[in-house]
Amino acid sequence: MRLSIERKPVRVNPDPKRVIARFFFNGNDRAKEVIERVMELTEDEAFGIISPLLQEYSKRHRNITRVLNRHCSKLKNLFEELNIDYDSLTVYLKLLIGSYFTHEYSIESAAFFNPSIIEDPDQTELEDGERRVIISFRAVGEGHISSITFRRALIDRYNNITVIPAGSYIDEAEIVRNAVYNKKLFFDKAVITQINLDVLNEIEGKLDHHFEYANLRRILIDSQRLQEDDMKKLEYDKILWLADSYYEIVFSMDTDISDRVIFPISEYERKGIEDARFVKFTNDDGSSVYYATYTAYDGALIMPKLLQTNDFYNFRIMPLYGDGAQNKNLALFPRKINGKYVMISRIDGCNNYIMYSDKINIWEKPVQLQKPKFSWEFVQIGNCGSPIETEYGWLMITHGVGPMRKYVLSVSLLKLDDPAVEIGRLKEPLLVPNSEEREGYVPNVIYSCGSIIHNDKLIIPYGLSDYSTSFAEVPVGALIERLLSDGV
Repeated sequence: MRLSIERKPVRVNPDPKRVIARFFFNGNDRAKEVIERVMELTEDEAFGIISPLLQEYSKRHRNITRVLNRHCSKLKNLFEELNIDYDSLTVYLKLLIGSYFTHEYSIESAAFFNPSIIEDPDQTELEDGERRVIISFRAVGEGHISSITFRRALIDRYNNITVIPAGSYIDEAEIVRNAVYNKKLFFDKAVITQINLDVLNEIEGKLDHHFEYANLRRILIDSQRLQEDDMKKLEYDKILWLADSYYEIVFSMDTDISDRVIFPISEYERKGIEDARFVKFTNDDGSSVYYATYTAYDGALIMPKLLQTNDFYNFRIMPLYGDGAQNKNLALFPRKINGKYVMISRIDGCNNYIMYSDKINIWEKPVQLQKPKFSWEFVQIGNCGSPIETEYGWLMITHGVGPMRKYVLSVSLLKLDDPAVEIGRLKEPLLVPNSEEREGYVPNVIYSCGSIIHNDKLIIPYGLSDYSTSFAEVPVGALIERLLSDGV
């Protein structure tokens, strides 16, 4: 018999009204034609077009003039080619031109699912038994492009969950490219991404052991100009795309957390950033930092990446390296064990692996931890977020895929000081999709990217058939007891 689990009467649904104003570009030739048409307008005509646009869209975006000006500035090279002095353009002309290169994108029009839950850095002004949390979601919009979004929620002393309504605006972050790259690590990753080896060797020979983004970009552009083969020219672009995978993003301090969206930025994630697994990581000195592993997807290749933040305003993002960072489903333990970082992965798409590292971004020598054992997980087993520490061992929420590609959730227990040792695994799933949860974008799927323990209950947020999100809870004591009795 399965453990009794309580489903919460809370449902978080996608909201198509949540839009961002994104840069829209259809190629140099068409862009030049649009610019030339706008330049033929008089100042009064330009004002007559942009004024009502500003009134309309200022109700939908926090600072639409800043967005339009930023998008206009992205075209400076085209203004030069057209012999137009960008600095001499009037305010209204810049705004109008920017508007023709802007479109609204509904970030969660298709789905809002695969949540991860962590403790909010701000736990002030709460009553006993209450806890403020941050929930991350995979939001999916037009073209099935995924991004990371957030909501704040409050769990009360009775474990009732109140998800705070989202704000009225959404902001993309400012992108900062100030990384210093390690040449060996960078080009090891470049080989995996199948960039032309001749081009890689050429560029590698022109760089120091450590180099900056601006220097790499200059070398790539200079080398590309000397290349006549169009296919080879693309290979230089691919190296720059990989460099773009390292960046920092900064959100305005006047944004609510629900206003912040981490949208695909580099070419290697242009088709989406998927299933962020957030964890509050405790350092050896007792301080904390938040990490998240996620999967970047470009339509053909996937790239595991690591996100780091202290405050959810400033985020540092980098790829993960090594034989253990070759697939989806990476989840970091919330502290070092025996002096090492520890990660769960699923490098072969089927089994759970465990690996240890001195460096948080380099993962080698994965060792198989679990393989499918029960009929409801014969297709694959994987983690559903970072393991949770208890006095009895590490609770690891897993997902299993069985007949008809039905996803269910289960739990395993790993040894506290040696998590490569499995102590217990539920013989029956903990949570299976019921009749109200099985219909959606992808039927018969429930999935989670991170859970939390509060008031002696394990709270699991989970996605419903790749469409929306709900919550379930189970007493930790009863769960541990069942795990120990089921064994391995």
